[in-house]
Amino acid sequence: MPIAMTNVTRASLARFMAEGFRALGLSAGDADIFADALIFSELRFHPGHGQGVRRLRRYQERIAEGLVDPAAPWEIIKESPALALVDAHNGIGTVAAAKAMRLAAEKAKTCGIGQVVVRNSTHYGSSAVHACAAAEAGCIGISFTNAGPEMAPWGAREGAVGTNPWGIAAPTGLGFPAVLDIALTTAGKGMMQWHAREGRPMPLDWALTPEGAETDDPNAAMAGALLGIGTYKGYGLAFMTDVMTGVLGGGGYGLTPYADQGKLDVSHTLTAIDIEWFMPLEEFRRRMDDFARMVKSRALRPGFTEILLPGEQEARRVERKSRAGVPIDDEVLADLQALGDELGLSAKLELVGPYTEAVL
Repeated sequence: MPIAMTNVTRASLARFMAEGFRALGLSAGDADIFADALIFSELRFHPGHGQGVRRLRRYQERIAEGLVDPAAPWEIIKESPALALVDAHNGIGTVAAAKAMRLAAEKAKTCGIGQVVVRNSTHYGSSAVHACAAAEAGCIGISFTNAGPEMAPWGAREGAVGTNPWGIAAPTGLGFPAVLDIALTTAGKGMMQWHAREGRPMPLDWALTPEGAETDDPNAAMAGALLGIGTYKGYGLAFMTDVMTGVLGGGGYGLTPYADQGKLDVSHTLTAIDIEWFMPLEEFRRRMDDFARMVKSRALRPGFTEILLPGEQEARRVERKSRAGVPIDDEVLADLQALGDELGLSAKLELVGPYTEAVL
């Protein structure tokens, strides 16, 4: 059965989220960063990915339990003109990564490339958020993070590396950036839960049962390990992502992230490459547009109507949701409204009406 959803205006959602995070102890600037990032994810993604505004409740719980510090310092441990190592002190990972990418872009404007590694952090949200921030600054943005050990190494039935998502974004002249935003598992447990709620089977290449068997039953797979994209290739990419984040940065890796809920020990690497070091930005945009035309001009396979660029489908979602309202799972919406009352928020969510579009 399809999950009921209701459209909420984008403006009211932004006000509600920012005020909510201020009420949880974030500074006004950090609250705005976090709210903008979660709304970015809500606009771009299918809600089953588990990103987006539903995380306000999760952070309310974690902050109340003392598991994450909303006022944690963002400390530069070591720095050079092109590099920096940052300690997030178990603060809000999305905020720590956003500040790191801002610093990476500043360094790129001086050195041609900037890279910041963050350790002692927490969940950093969508990789595309941080990669696109660099693209807006006229750079190519590259964003990696490690995560809890949910992916089974190729041949194993237990997890040892994370979903370890990547985001890579580049400016274009098409009205949206080209964006690769992928987890290195075929799917995450958020999508498995979505399938379970709808009573649908999932593809066999998503996850294993605890005994190591492939299954299309999302409930049977929830206690098992996830499978990597491209079989052994996804595992290899996830392994090297741990190397480029936690191992290199002196933070957690492998089995360590998320092992202690009071210190998630997640690590991120944020890289910005200044396009102007290579050529004028407008020339780069022209070349990107020419590349896009080449790709889109290819003959179609049966059953396909067009060729999309990386990030193009998400750009369409953003445009549609900004105009018609942001669809929120009714269970999440009710919980947000209840949380707003608990926190005494003055901002209210403005409902547009039930979600009716067939495609997210």
